[in-house]
Amino acid sequence: MKFAKISQTLALWAGSPKTFLGAISLIFLWGLSGPIFHFNDTWQLIINTSTTIITFLMVFLIQNTQNRDTDILHLKVDELLRVTKDAQNAMLGLEGLDLKQLEALRKQYRKMGEDEAMSLKGTAPDEQPKQDLNQC
Repeated sequence: MKFAKISQTLALWAGSPKTFLGAISLIFLWGLSGPIFHFNDTWQLIINTSTTIITFLMVFLIQNTQNRDTDILHLKVDELLRVTKDAQNAMLGLEGLDLKQLEALRKQYRKMGEDEAMSLKGTAPDEQPKQDLNQC
C-alpha cells in the first residue's frame, strides 16, 4: 500500500507544469555549462546517465499509475453493467477469458453493430432526421 501511495504522489508531482519547467531549466543550464566543460565526454555523460535513470524509473511509475487507472475504470464499468437492467451480467467476468474468446466476442459485437442500419446523421434509413434545436 505504501508503494501505491508513493507512486500516486510521484505521478502527480512528475506530471505537474512546475516539474516540466524544472526539467526544461535543468536541460537549459546543462546546455549553458557546455562551453565551461568544453563539451567533453563527462559533460555529455551527465545528461545521458541522468535521463536514462529517470526514464527507467518513470516507466515503472507510469505502469503502476496506468494499472490503477485501468482497475478503477473496470470497476466503474462493472458497476454500470451491474445496475443496468438490460445489460448482460456475463460481461462482468471478461477478465477470465483468453485472447481467442475475447476476439470471438469482439466479432459478435461488431456484427451486432453492423446489423444496425444507421445513416451518417445517426438515424435509421426509414426515419426522418430530428430537428437540431441548437440551430436558430
